[in-house]
Amino acid sequence: MFVTGSLEHGGAEHHAVTLMNRLAERGHECHAVYVKPGGDQLARIRLRGAGTVHCLEAERFFDRRALSKFAAHLSRIDPAAIVAENPYALMYAWLALRLSRCRAPLVSAYHSTRYGGLKEQLKLLAYRLFIWSAACTVFVCESQRRYCMRRALFSRRNAVIRNGVDTEHFRDTSSASARSALRASLGFSDGDYVIGIAAGLRPEKNHLQLVDAVAQLRGRGIPARALMIGDGAMRGAIEERARALGVARDVAIAGFREDVRPWISACDAMVLCSLTEALSLAAIEAMAMGKPVVHSDVGGARELIAPGRNGFLFPAGDTAALVNRLVILADRQTSARMGRDAREAAETYFTESRMVDGYERTLLELCGAGLEYAVRS
Repeated sequence: MFVTGSLEHGGAEHHAVTLMNRLAERGHECHAVYVKPGGDQLARIRLRGAGTVHCLEAERFFDRRALSKFAAHLSRIDPAAIVAENPYALMYAWLALRLSRCRAPLVSAYHSTRYGGLKEQLKLLAYRLFIWSAACTVFVCESQRRYCMRRALFSRRNAVIRNGVDTEHFRDTSSASARSALRASLGFSDGDYVIGIAAGLRPEKNHLQLVDAVAQLRGRGIPARALMIGDGAMRGAIEERARALGVARDVAIAGFREDVRPWISACDAMVLCSLTEALSLAAIEAMAMGKPVVHSDVGGARELIAPGRNGFLFPAGDTAALVNRLVILADRQTSARMGRDAREAAETYFTESRMVDGYERTLLELCGAGLEYAVRS
């Protein structure tokens, strides 16, 4: 059983749906539970056989009625293991287990290194108790594991299973004409240096820094344009900054896109200016699409990027350093070479099948089925 806070678009929710779908394809009975209404990713779920999808319809942060519903549902399903994506879902799963007759091992899949202000810090104090008592915590990269272990965010058993993507799905198959047409629809030309970013327009993703970088690149005579794939609360601030710097025509916001592939294909390089990350799925998707990535040196970025080979790192918040890295990738031969290396790294280390193998092995071991897995493999 996979438990998420909602099924809105987000990294943890996407991760959970991918895992349950792929494990269902391998013959496992999988169930989905989400705490709060919001089902943008509901249509992605492809469970087989007796698999179920259940919304607890919580109306507030802690909803006793929703918790009772969850406990009753657990008693009916009696899953062999429960995977809770991030601490909020973990809290509900832990409490529901105590109220039900189910005794399944509880796994915490942890995706964050962001703890916000005082309110989030206080929540984390409570969440830590649930993490400690989980049978296993799965981190998405080694950097995140070390970070969390230093802050006593760990369980009896701890594992690192890196995020992965479907590298056959995320393969650049766009024709030159399709790429040109999409650029033209944005007011961009084939000769422009298009720098993409695929992320929700939220403060921690730091899109404003890319606007600043585009203005500086254009000041150096480089025909830089920014393509932002996503939407969110920062849209107005981003547009205002672009107008203030005189680059409003050079910054395009595509909005949320269910299929990001054509938009990534239209770019020459991809950027992540994030102030915090664990292991970015957006970065892995870009690498699989054959794009070099310039990534702020946060979270697991060093586990993704080999600087000078498949992309570059820069100190978070350092716009001058970001601009200097982007100048190098303005050379298309350099960008194409590094993009090929990025694709190779994604195919070697960050495939979806590798990620699913890790979760399948861990879950079966926790259920006492490790021998069965070894024989079947």
